[in-house]
Amino acid sequence: MPSLPDGQDAPLSADPRTIPLRRALPALIRDPLGALVGFAEESGGDVVRLNLGTFRPFLVSHPEHLQYVLRDRADNYVRDGRGLLWRPVRRVVGEAILVAEGEVWESSRDALQPLFTAKRAEMLVDRMAEAISEAVDEWDEPARQGRPIDTADELTRIVLRATMRVLFADRISVPDAQRISAALDTVTTSMLPRLLVPFVPYSVPVPGDRAFRAAVRTIDDVVLPIIREARARPGDGDDIISTLCRPRPDGRKPDEYQIRGDVVAMFSTATETTIALLSWLWPVLETQPEVAARLYAEVDRVVGGDRVRREHLGELRYGRMVLDEMLRLYPAGWMIPRTAVADDVLGGVRIKAGATVLVSPYVTQRMPMFWDDPDRFDPERFSPEKPRRRYRYSYFPFGGGPHQCLGQYLFLLEAQIIVSTLLSRFRFRPTEPADLTPRMGASLSPRQRLRVTLSPVQRPVAP
Repeated sequence: MPSLPDGQDAPLSADPRTIPLRRALPALIRDPLGALVGFAEESGGDVVRLNLGTFRPFLVSHPEHLQYVLRDRADNYVRDGRGLLWRPVRRVVGEAILVAEGEVWESSRDALQPLFTAKRAEMLVDRMAEAISEAVDEWDEPARQGRPIDTADELTRIVLRATMRVLFADRISVPDAQRISAALDTVTTSMLPRLLVPFVPYSVPVPGDRAFRAAVRTIDDVVLPIIREARARPGDGDDIISTLCRPRPDGRKPDEYQIRGDVVAMFSTATETTIALLSWLWPVLETQPEVAARLYAEVDRVVGGDRVRREHLGELRYGRMVLDEMLRLYPAGWMIPRTAVADDVLGGVRIKAGATVLVSPYVTQRMPMFWDDPDRFDPERFSPEKPRRRYRYSYFPFGGGPHQCLGQYLFLLEAQIIVSTLLSRFRFRPTEPADLTPRMGASLSPRQRLRVTLSPVQRPVAP
């Protein structure tokens, strides 16, 4: 059992257990996710250091230590935009809510918080369901023709339609949103080399740099004119862009660059998280036939041939359990790096100021110490009848502490509506075997772009 966060039940170690360079680097290059899980299991949940040459981060995997880093001492473990692992993100969003700390972060969060309360999210359900249903209507033609669809492209289109209407008041058109989303996807893949070799200075080109810069220019070409128009014609709208263009609750008047960063950050979190999560739906349905059958049966019973409505969501219990299990095995935010501000002791290990601490929902949520048969897809883990988990931070797909995802409640509602709408109207047959191998980047998504053919659900006609 690892030592407690304050280090009082174990001797203080100036030399923590370290995975040597000859093991760490080849393993991370070969299979980064598997290597991180293996290192955490090998350490038994203790804080362990990874020797990657000049870069030697600490891997933190035990829920008690995670709570200490993300919540109890969040002021000492910060998202340093100048840190090695955050620099690629900062190049996209600047000093935005996604990477900022202190007063800048508080100012943006206080402005956006009212848009994401549970009460407001409930009020948006029907509008969101309408937008989703309209987007899914476009599947009727390929279904009639027996023409396969690309699930990644189509899911992106559905999420963008709903999000642009509900959160951005259609200030960003769906075609423009698709340009931003494609650029963010390029950013995600092109920044991976920088994430794997964060010790390489930016003066040294690495693969992906040119594509990264082109994608950022595309984002600016779309977003900046919209922001300038919103600032020139301020209003009292309750969408994200209108809110960010007004003076902040603390009186701050953000400049164009700050607004641009916050808009891009919110666009990304409001769309890419949902897209990444639901991209696992079809591989899961294909590889888990019992789960698929039960999920279809629930949707048929609750929704039938109707449009998904607010009152349906409380009855779609198994669907929510499936989403929770997808978030456990495939969390979109798979890595949460932090930088220590001051010297500290974590689990009996001395952490020096400036050290990088790696926190990974993917790792902790797959450790046998905290989950029985962790690699098995089992929605029953999240049954309301199950005993409460021993550790709060054994499951934290949306992060934790003050930086926990602002819109997690709304995004889960959106995911439920999308899944229920799709399954109430169609059955799916993949054109090739499903592959659950993840693709790493800023978000975690399937490596395979799955294509499926659609069959409309046949329902008896009332006499």
